[in-house]
This record gives sequence, structure tokens and C-alpha cells, in this order.
Amino acid sequence: MRLLRPIFRPNYAQKLSLLATLPLILALTAIAVLVAFQSRALAEREIQALEHQLLEAKKAELRNYVTQARNGFSFIYGRAQPNDEAAKTQVAQILSSMIYGTDGFFFVYDYDGTNLVSPRQTEFINQNWSGLKDSNGIPVVDEFIRLARKGAGWHSFMWQKPSTGETAQMVAYVVGLQDWGWAVGTGVFIDDVLASVATARAEVEARVQRTFVYIGAIALTSLLVVFASGMLLNIRERRLADAKLKELTQRVFDAQEEERGRVARELHDGISQILVGVRFALDNARRRMARGDHDKAQAPLDKGLSNLGTAISEVRRISRDLRPGVLDDLGLGPALKALTDDFAVRTGIDTEFNTVVFRNRLDQDSKIALYRIAQEALTNIERHSGANHVSVDLRGHAKGATLRVTDNGCGLPTRQDRAGSGIGLRNMQERIEQLDGTLRILSSRGTQGGTVIEARLPLSHLLPPDGKAEAKQVY
Repeated sequence: MRLLRPIFRPNYAQKLSLLATLPLILALTAIAVLVAFQSRALAEREIQALEHQLLEAKKAELRNYVTQARNGFSFIYGRAQPNDEAAKTQVAQILSSMIYGTDGFFFVYDYDGTNLVSPRQTEFINQNWSGLKDSNGIPVVDEFIRLARKGAGWHSFMWQKPSTGETAQMVAYVVGLQDWGWAVGTGVFIDDVLASVATARAEVEARVQRTFVYIGAIALTSLLVVFASGMLLNIRERRLADAKLKELTQRVFDAQEEERGRVARELHDGISQILVGVRFALDNARRRMARGDHDKAQAPLDKGLSNLGTAISEVRRISRDLRPGVLDDLGLGPALKALTDDFAVRTGIDTEFNTVVFRNRLDQDSKIALYRIAQEALTNIERHSGANHVSVDLRGHAKGATLRVTDNGCGLPTRQDRAGSGIGLRNMQERIEQLDGTLRILSSRGTQGGTVIEARLPLSHLLPPDGKAEAKQVY
């Protein structure tokens, strides 16, 4: 089971395919069930209508037979007395001769249940069949007598075919000769009707099965199309993801190289030059002391110490740019305050920083992201904007946190001019998107131009207030 478990554990693309095909399968199943139900219901109504029509045709035929038979002996029955045995014998002979088809005949029973006429089944004659029932327990002769006493009626029962000896369904029509106490009738077997109905039902079932096959074929085709589309989309998305990953990796490498170049320039142009000056000052002081000129060695030593202090300050500045310790120690507000103060001193640009105390505390990822966005924005202002006033505003509110950096510089270039620029804006965008935030950039060019960079973080990145945390940090 442990070996099979990874096989049945779908990946993300397979889950999407299953999620896409499941509603299709359910819909097609529901359609198939509904179509089958409706088809069977409609076909059953049609079959019942067909059966009814066929039975009515049989009944009309039987009624015509009985009517013709009665017309054939009516001149005898109409003049005879109730106890006219000769007339009864003559009528019985007429009915005995009335046979039709392979199984059609007339029968006569008196009201006591004795058979008087049965030309195809002579063993029934002069036998009392009162109480006779068919194979399903339905009374036969007693029902004939009951219908005859009422005048006429239909009766359906199981009866043995004279031609084959097989039992089949029969429908009989019976009329009563009340003066003689006779039940006269004839019947017709309806096995052909039942066979037609059974054939119709079989055809309906075959059509329903074919419908299921068609729906199954459509479902299979649809699933294959969905699966193929999903595979194509998955392959395409994988290629796009691989391309984006390669692009992102390259941009990370470019950013690393750019940062290494910046640090190298800082070390070479700043600390390296200062340390060279310290070396020359110390070497000068050493030579003077070697000559015994101690008084003149003091000035180079002082200059070397001063340059060494400057180098230490430069090291601290570079370290702060790489990872400001005040961000971890005091929080985002003090870190941005230190960043803007250093920016104002270094560039001479009038810089203003405003903030309000957060009721909640930003998580670590949010602090780093907002600090880097502000750092990138100030770097772009220093290099490209030509601004003389910068405003940095940090606020927490009911919807989260907002950092806004505003300058009165020349504004951002157009998209065409910006096509070959650096990755600063993209870095800002990606940092804020990683935290489900939004970055909005507003810019206008000209003498009254300027740029506003606004980064918003959702409320989910503000941690609940904690006494210990608030005592240590409020931003």
C-alpha cells in the first residue's frame, strides 16, 4: 500500500483536470438517467396506447362475431318458448357450426354452469364447469354466467389453445339469452397482441441502451477532449513557468551582480581610498619618528586616526545598507527614519518622514519588504528624479499598512523609454505581490511633475498586539 500510495496521489494539474471533468461526468450521468427515464415513460405510454388499440380492435371483432351469430339464430330464438327444446337444439347446432380461424369457436353454458356447445373442445360438452378457474386463479365459467345475467360483458383469462394445446391469454365476449338461461359467447387469443407489445418494449429497451451508448461515447469524447486540453494547457503553463523561472533566476543573478558591483564600488571608491590615505599618513609618521622628528609625526598620526574613523563610519554605512540593524532592533519606523535622515545628509535633498504608531505589529517579511521598497525608491530619486523635496509616509490603518514615497522630480519616463531600464520597479512589484499587497505608481512629467509610489499591505500582515512586543516595538 505504501508503494501504491504515491501513484494515486494526484498532482496540482491532475487535481485541476479532475475538478474540470467531475461536473461533466455528473452532468452527463444526470442527462443519461433523465433521458432513459423520459424515454421509457414515453415509450410505455405509447405501448399502452398500442395495446389498448389492438385490444379494442379484438373486442370490436368479437362483438361483430357475436352480433352476427345472434342474427343467425334470432328468428328461431325470437319465436321459441323458454322450454322449446327443439329450438334450443337447432340454435346449438347453428353455434356449433360457427368456427373461424384456427382457434375461433362459440361456446354456450347454461346458468347452472353446464357446457352445451364447445365444437373445438368437445370433452367440455354436457359437463358442469361451475367453479372452473384458470392457471392464475381467475374464475372463468362463473364469470361468464355473471356477465350473461347482466346482459353482456368482456372477460380476460388464460385458456388452452385447441390447435396447439398451449395456454395463452384469451379475451371473450359473452351475451345472455335470458329466456333460455344461456351464456353465449366467443373468444380470441391475444398472444399476438402481447407479442407485439413485448416486441415494442424490447425495441424501446434497445433504443435506451443505444442512447446510453451514444451518451457514453459523447462523455468519453468530451473527457478525452478535456484531458487533452488540460495536458496541452499543463505543458504550455509548464513551459511558461520554466521560462519565467529562468527569467527570475537570471534577474536574481543580475541583482546579485549589481549589488556586488555596488559594494565593490563602495569599497574601492570609499574605504579603499580612505585606507590608502591612512597607510600614507602612518608611513609618513613612521619615517618622521625614525628620523627622531617626533613633533612632526603627530600631525600625520592625527590625520591617519581621522581617516580610520571615517573608514569605520563607511563600513557601518555599507553594513547598514546591506541589512540595517535598527530594523530588527527598533522596527520599521525608526529604520525608515534613519534611512531618510541619511538620505537627506548624503544628497542634500529636503526629506520629510511621517508615521503614526501601529496598533498592531508588522510581521518580519512585511517590514523587510517595505524597507527595501523605500530604499529602492530613494535610490531612484537620487539617481534620476532631480527632485529637491521628498516625503516618506508610513501608516497603519483598518485595512492594513501603507507606505507612500512622494517626490517633486521630473517624473518617470514613458513605457517605451522605460523598456531598457533597470529592475528597481519590478523588484518593488514582486516584493509587494509576494505578500498579497498592491503597488501603485503615479507619475507626471514637467515642471510641476513628480512621482508617488504607494505600497499597501493587507491586514493579515499585522500581528495581534502583544504586551511584550509593544514594549519593544510600536511600529
